[in-house]
Amino acid sequence: MGALSIRNVRKSFGDVNILKGIDIEIEKGEFLILVGPSGCGKSTLLNMIAGLDEPTSGTIHIGDRDVTHALPKDRDIAMVFQSYALYPNMNVAQNIAFGLEMRKVPPAQRQAAVARVAKMLQIEHLLERKPGALSGGQRQRVAMGRALARDPLLFLFDEPLSNLDAKLRVEMRAEIKLLHQRTKTTTVYVTHDQVEAMTLGDRIAVMKDGVVLQFGSPDDIYARPATKFVAEFIGSPSMNMLQASRAAGGLHAKGIDLQLGAPERASLAAQTGTDWIYGLRPEAVSFADAGLPGRISMVEPTGPETYASVETGAGVVVARVPGKLDRRVGDNVHLHWSAGDVHLFDASTEIRLAA
Repeated sequence: MGALSIRNVRKSFGDVNILKGIDIEIEKGEFLILVGPSGCGKSTLLNMIAGLDEPTSGTIHIGDRDVTHALPKDRDIAMVFQSYALYPNMNVAQNIAFGLEMRKVPPAQRQAAVARVAKMLQIEHLLERKPGALSGGQRQRVAMGRALARDPLLFLFDEPLSNLDAKLRVEMRAEIKLLHQRTKTTTVYVTHDQVEAMTLGDRIAVMKDGVVLQFGSPDDIYARPATKFVAEFIGSPSMNMLQASRAAGGLHAKGIDLQLGAPERASLAAQTGTDWIYGLRPEAVSFADAGLPGRISMVEPTGPETYASVETGAGVVVARVPGKLDRRVGDNVHLHWSAGDVHLFDASTEIRLAA
């Protein structure tokens, strides 16, 4: 049994099904990301792991213990909330030590734990301050310090960076990754941000409408998305999706022949559906002297790369190119990509065709 085992967990409120049979297992030391849009059930699942809510059915094991109905205090977990949840009347040192004090840890051990995590988080100079005198990033470090002081079996993070500005989110994301590398504590992290999911997670569970659509490594989910939703949700800019139909042994979008490799053609021949979705990652699309003709409708420079939206007869295609683009809005261009970069999805089920 792994460090965390979630087996057929369901949650209903009356006739409303929030979670519809979740199965997840991770090993000791892994960093699991629960990612998905608002309302997909990821925070509900985290609350059940924490013991703040109970499943309607199914079981949750932490290590070899069934904690499905155990109280939070009996689960050996530490949780970091989006709202920080610091005690405003206590200074930083007291906030970090509070959980240990409630567990009647001797004062000397509490002081040693505070010193250890303060050094790890580089907040030694803040120990006498109260939360009202701290910035958002400093408060989040204190909240993390309180969790780290516990040395639990499981860390739980509920969208901890949502309240921070963009620059600070990047900095704190790096700190969380470094902390996990140092502590090797099993971690479950909830976010709606696919960048956080890709950069932090050892494994990712992509959720939608109370189900896990795909569970795997960041590389697997990005390179082989199981469904159209996963393909569009993971990756920025989103994957290009062209509505296509089968005819004469190939795929066509608005009468334009779409390139397919031999494996894709062979797999497509074994299918019965006629309507398909032709997916291309923006970085797979490049400008060339020949290919799909189109006209640039928008250019978005970001510094290290540029996004170009191109109106074609098959639909709008976004290309992501390195550096500065030497073309302008209104220019006529040709787009090229390799057949191996194509993702095919059944238009009715939205499930990826495995080539």
